[in-house]
Amino acid sequence: MEYTVQKLGQIAGISTRTLRYYDEVGLLKPARINSSGYRIYGQAEVDRLQQILFYRELGVSLESIKEIVTAPAFDGAKALREHHEKLLAKREQLNLLIANVEKTIALTEGRITMSDLEKFEGFKQKLIDDNEEKYGQEIRAKYGDEAIDRSNAKLKGMSQEQYAEITRLGNEVIETLHAAFKTGNPAGELAQRAADLHRQWLSFSWDSYTKEAHAGLAQMYVDDERFTAYYDAKHPGAAAFLRDAILLYTGMKA
Repeated sequence: MEYTVQKLGQIAGISTRTLRYYDEVGLLKPARINSSGYRIYGQAEVDRLQQILFYRELGVSLESIKEIVTAPAFDGAKALREHHEKLLAKREQLNLLIANVEKTIALTEGRITMSDLEKFEGFKQKLIDDNEEKYGQEIRAKYGDEAIDRSNAKLKGMSQEQYAEITRLGNEVIETLHAAFKTGNPAGELAQRAADLHRQWLSFSWDSYTKEAHAGLAQMYVDDERFTAYYDAKHPGAAAFLRDAILLYTGMKA
């Protein structure tokens, strides 16, 4: 079956303007242009649009989606299975948050009691799920499944106070790093304070701390572009600066 741009937009629930934009950027070209100048989409284009919308729902950028779906090795069936797994995980997370909200409503109405640990279950699980989605493959390859599972379990078991402290420390690491970066000296007092705060932050989730593991993680911040992008967001070069400060802090760099 074939569709005009207007009809495809209607059945997909998106605007014709969006479809035209996808055409312009080479993300979704129509199968043909008819004699009246209308874009005409066939089954292959419908299937690709479905894939594009799946990736959009999962938060993937249009630029990345284009690279994925236009790659010669793109496997539509495999991609659908991956979408299914990720959506199931997303549903599980939403169910946990919904249950958390329902419990909190019941708590405010005096129908149940709720521990401080329960109040933050959904948020901590979301943090774990987000980290797994973004960095799980790399950190599991580097540190092993057992270590990462223990770390996740430690995070889930945190008290309200511990959860608040790890959040505060994470923010302080970034603030101190930015201030230290302006000095240009990874051996300076501010930079070494950033490295120490980073160690304290890690201690909340790591089963045990070693200088070697700390230095290895710091190197990953430079080797993996996603970590680099996070630390370099405000000051390009901050990831490498933090790496150097941590190498000095751990004694792995003279």
